[in-house]
Amino acid sequence: MNIHGRTALVTGANRGLGLAYAKALLSAGAKKVYAAARDPASITLAGVLPLKLDVTRAEDIKAAAEQCRDLDILVNNAGIIGGTPLLADGGEEALRDVLAANLHGMHALSREFAPILKANGGGAIVNMLSALSWISMPNSGAYSVSKAAAWALTNGLRVELRAQGTLVIAVHAGYIDTDMVKGVDAPKLKPENVAEAVIAAIEAGNPEVLADDTARYVKQGLNATPPIYLG
Repeated sequence: MNIHGRTALVTGANRGLGLAYAKALLSAGAKKVYAAARDPASITLAGVLPLKLDVTRAEDIKAAAEQCRDLDILVNNAGIIGGTPLLADGGEEALRDVLAANLHGMHALSREFAPILKANGGGAIVNMLSALSWISMPNSGAYSVSKAAAWALTNGLRVELRAQGTLVIAVHAGYIDTDMVKGVDAPKLKPENVAEAVIAAIEAGNPEVLADDTARYVKQGLNATPPIYLG
């Protein structure tokens, strides 16, 4: 798909990776980029259209679909990391919150916009996942659950939307240099590099992006003996 002249929507576009996606889409020639955030006043990037959207609120999603009838590309980027261990006090509530944002929000947006993408020729859905879709680490249990489920969701959407010509892209990466992991002392990928890789995937029609060595290493480890997800 040639991005030039297309219309895109990026969730969580006020900072970090979402902001990088919005910039990259504009640079690639998108004619319109809806930049979504819970607080549209937090959108400061010139050239985009701020959009109020909390991905956990059904009314926000329906309103966004009504406004963005011209959409060609949906970038499901918004999400939260959580941090409460699965078996800790409050773990059940924390897991529900993470699933609401990282899984159910992605599903609801994809479902709402699928008919719009079909009407506009097929388009593309980009789902921001993680290397933690395949493994779990201390204090990342809820996040890994949500991303593993979102990976399965992405694969299911790809199957169901293939007939209407919608490209569904899964994006996996390790640590990205954003506020979400600012307290993590480890090598981090620049958000701009992820966005550039995704732009290339959209234009080439590739259904999967392994954005860094971490994602490639973890995926390769699925076939190791013992497999990497066993720790």
